[in-house]
Amino acid sequence: MREQIKAIAFDLDGTLIDSVPDLAVATQAALAELGLARCTEAQVRTWVGNGAEMLMRRAMSHALGTDVEQTALDAAMPIFMHHYQENLEKHSALYADVHQVLQILFDAGFKLAVVTNKPYRFTLPLLEAFKINDFFSLVLGGDSLAKMKPDPLPLQHLLAEWQLDKSELLMVGDSKNDILAAKAAGVASIGLTYGYNYGEDIGLTGPDAVCEQFVEILRWLNLAQPV
Repeated sequence: MREQIKAIAFDLDGTLIDSVPDLAVATQAALAELGLARCTEAQVRTWVGNGAEMLMRRAMSHALGTDVEQTALDAAMPIFMHHYQENLEKHSALYADVHQVLQILFDAGFKLAVVTNKPYRFTLPLLEAFKINDFFSLVLGGDSLAKMKPDPLPLQHLLAEWQLDKSELLMVGDSKNDILAAKAAGVASIGLTYGYNYGEDIGLTGPDAVCEQFVEILRWLNLAQPV
């Protein structure tokens, strides 16, 4: 299977970038503005993965002690979006070896894409801030298409856009949303252990491989690893 891979789709948060520090600051600021109890960064790490609205739904429901009403959530989202825009890359960081590995994959001729549930308006600026945007010929945010991961639509869009067979695409991510999307699309997947997966073992979702470090992707693809 791995010998057929021609393109790789990467998740963003928890895979390429540790973005929780900034998401936590934005979530805390939004909750404070709404008059709700603050949350911790550790809690935000367990709430990330299903898009900005779900993050705020979980944060507000936790603060309220009950499910938040949709009208209240709708009113809160612009507040969160404002604070996240102000704290997009202040405390976030690339994970180890990400830039170097992306360069190797790019130079080896792989088509690279970002498929994230983060709103597109935040995705591209974040890639640019960490100087990895040029590696990707296609970037899909959580609001780029009608559905987002774990739905297979984003990966199906990639397959159609790049005219690939299912055997030629690999999905790399840290969340069960990434692995479930890959399985539903019929493509290979690698689960990373260091990201955000709601405190669950990524291996339980059944990816084709589990990697503890980003650089191990090269080994799975039978490519030389950097010294």
